[in-house]
Amino acid sequence: MPSPDAALPEVAAVARDLIRFDTTNHGGGRAAGEREAAEYVGAYLAGLGLSPEYHEPIPRRTNVMARVPGRNRDKPALVLHGHLDVVPAIAADWTVDPFEGVVRDGMLWGRGAVDMKDMDAMILTSVADILRGGEQPERDLILAFFADEENGGVEGSALVVQDKPEWFDGATEAISEVGGYSIAVGDRRAYLLQVGEKALIWIRLVARGRAAHGSSHHADNAVTKLAGAVAALGRTDWPITLTDTTREMAARLADLTGAGGDDPDAIAAATGAASGFLRSTLRTTTNPTGLTAGYKHNVIPDRAEALIDVRVLPGTEDAALADIRRIVGDDVDVEIVHQDIGLEVPFGGDLVDAMVAALGRHDPGIPVIPYLLGGGTDNKALASLGIAGYGFAPLRLPADLDFTGMFHGVDERVPIDALVFGQRVLTDLLRTY
Repeated sequence: MPSPDAALPEVAAVARDLIRFDTTNHGGGRAAGEREAAEYVGAYLAGLGLSPEYHEPIPRRTNVMARVPGRNRDKPALVLHGHLDVVPAIAADWTVDPFEGVVRDGMLWGRGAVDMKDMDAMILTSVADILRGGEQPERDLILAFFADEENGGVEGSALVVQDKPEWFDGATEAISEVGGYSIAVGDRRAYLLQVGEKALIWIRLVARGRAAHGSSHHADNAVTKLAGAVAALGRTDWPITLTDTTREMAARLADLTGAGGDDPDAIAAATGAASGFLRSTLRTTTNPTGLTAGYKHNVIPDRAEALIDVRVLPGTEDAALADIRRIVGDDVDVEIVHQDIGLEVPFGGDLVDAMVAALGRHDPGIPVIPYLLGGGTDNKALASLGIAGYGFAPLRLPADLDFTGMFHGVDERVPIDALVFGQRVLTDLLRTY
């Protein structure tokens, strides 16, 4: 149960408690581990009368699940899932300790406040509201909290769906992070509902040359080859390619603002702080994120490596990799470190209608717009079981808050009143859908 704090709503107290578990994930198997956070979640679920199950296929990489019986057992089950790991935070760069769970200026600060211990807390407390009132959700709910999402789910959701597919028996749809939040569109507010995700391809560029003394006149320098390839790829301005989702997103945003005409970039720019997030969904992105070369100042190394985070539109993976190999040239090898799938589901159907209606009951008259997430979630693992995933972590946010910029950013924080709003919307959805 959350630590007592009369000044905090329970949803904020649970999110704060989860932030205080350092579940940093450096990737590549280097992680603090999610065990203590998973045990906290399991204890909370047990306190609601549920029977949590754990799966820890790798030491300390703990996943936890519980099923909530619904009123109508004939309806397909709905999965609500979150991840318990977070990306690293360099404390010296932050205004507060990133793992203290500080409350300041009406906001909860800390690594995971946005991605995604806020949604974890909303799931838990929404279910608590229903069960403590002696009610049941409309249908069976499967609550799953995964390890390792920030590493592509390799040691988390991917192993869960492989080893424990029975956890998700009867489920056809899922709800998770990075959707349902509000953005400023000019002087108006709108909500983004996530109905798709770009495919992730993490690649390593490897350049080879001949080792030599640092004072040499030397043409076969691996670092020089790599630097040229990294610069070329990082500076590539990939063309806009619209999908069904991004075409509808652009049209609905243009209707709200009257801006941009037929230029999706200009239309996205009208969303202010969210524009960088949305522009990334219109095209492939190739961002260099790491460099490794050399071992002494006066030694030219024979090998140099770079990590590139590649995100491509669903179905364009092979074409993008061919373009990347052309851009970096024959002197640099392209190795795939990790690759997953892209997703896109229709902006329609009973669940979408229910999510839109739930937002409308709590924030009337505000439009809801579909979008394609530039990043990824554990919905990709669940897709292998035939489960259609959406992003719906509802938050009504201040127009001047750069919410999307806080994903993996410094001084990550979320308004407490937005958490309360999200819990109410999610509880409403679970009671009625």
